Amino acid sequence: MDKNAKIFVNGHTGMVGSAIVRKLNSFGYTNLILASSAEIDMRRQVLVEEFFDKHKPDYVFIAAAKVGGIYANNEFRAEFIYDNLMISLNIIHCCYLFKVKKALFLGSSCVYPKLAPQPMSEECLLTSSLEETNEPYALAKIAGIKLVENYNRQYNTNLISCMPTNLYGKNDNYHEKNSHVLPALIRKFYFAKQNGDKEVFVWGDGSPKREFLYVDDLADACFFLMKNYQGNSTINVGSGIEVSIKELAETIKKVIGYDGKIVFDALMPNGTPRKLLNCDKIHSLGWKHVTPLEKGCELALEDFKKNYLKRNNVFQ
Repeated sequence: MDKNAKIFVNGHTGMVGSAIVRKLNSFGYTNLILASSAEIDMRRQVLVEEFFDKHKPDYVFIAAAKVGGIYANNEFRAEFIYDNLMISLNIIHCCYLFKVKKALFLGSSCVYPKLAPQPMSEECLLTSSLEETNEPYALAKIAGIKLVENYNRQYNTNLISCMPTNLYGKNDNYHEKNSHVLPALIRKFYFAKQNGDKEVFVWGDGSPKREFLYVDDLADACFFLMKNYQGNSTINVGSGIEVSIKELAETIKKVIGYDGKIVFDALMPNGTPRKLLNCDKIHSLGWKHVTPLEKGCELALEDFKKNYLKRNNVFQ
């Protein structure tokens, strides 16, 4: 990518999009096209076409999405499938219409079957049933992958897609109900310590295993793929390391310095038993993550205290 190229980072106010902006800026890319959801509704085809016609981006990172944890995915099923489908459809189609040089679509590891062989390779997509609680979101992301694949096949576009594992870090969502597991636990343990609570309740029995990737590592991978990869196969992006929810809770407890008890609520859903990505493809291209989980949790806690608490007028 030429340093003067016009680069549209879709979703720049979110955790992933803002990390991509930081990465691009760090390498001297300043000709960025940015628009928040308040400025343009990417679910509306006419507005998206007008936006592309006006700005004519050379490169596009498709990072916008409606996201959330188990509760949000299950509670807002229609919104999760509609919003994410429309964003993917409109932007990918405009990348074709307006002859974008290259675009990267970001999916999610939840596109893979609930009981997929572990670690999950890119080839296990659509081989069996999805995890029921996040099926709407997963279906929308699968549609995005297939849009990329079939626009390339029919129109010879230069579109690529990658499937990140569970992400966390700067600018994460720490909502009490709608957040993912890692930021949710940071919030729980932080306020438990502040309030002097003797126990912290964690959903499930602690046995499910998850893989986590610090968001700036993902941004680095996206930048790497835009520069070094061209092909019709999606690429997994993860750390290749899995931890149980119990181990994650204990790590966050340590980082925050909470000295109470962790209580697992086995009556609440566990979600998918394991979610570990096979990252052989991206490793073979020469990319690997650099941020260990404990260090990443320390950085996430720092951001939580510096930005989330201040933004929400919560005093430490």
